[in-house]
Amino acid sequence: MTDDQEQSVRAAVGGELSLLDPEVRASRERVLALLDPEFEEIGASGRRWDAETILAVTGDGEVSAEAPVEVGEMTGTLLAPGLVHLTYVSEHRGRRVWRSSLWRLTATGWRMYFHQGTPAA
Repeated sequence: MTDDQEQSVRAAVGGELSLLDPEVRASRERVLALLDPEFEEIGASGRRWDAETILAVTGDGEVSAEAPVEVGEMTGTLLAPGLVHLTYVSEHRGRRVWRSSLWRLTATGWRMYFHQGTPAA
């Protein structure tokens, strides 16, 4: 990977980890700054989310310093200039989920465009 590719992947990883941070999740403004205006998610529950509906759960206090989301096996690939695909496993309150996110570079920085969670076997 070139330095530019590595920087792009690092930026997406940083954004992903920020969205899992309880302090960030508690701030509507900080979450919205990381979500693309066209953000869409298909959750591990099978439910579809957009930026507005996801805000209801990111700030609910479920993720806290006492009950953080654990992240493992994170990998990132630059699919095209300005488009990064991340995959990883999350574990929270005994539930393991495979996660996949697309991050795209916008005029305001890297923002999550799409996310999907699938319960791990």
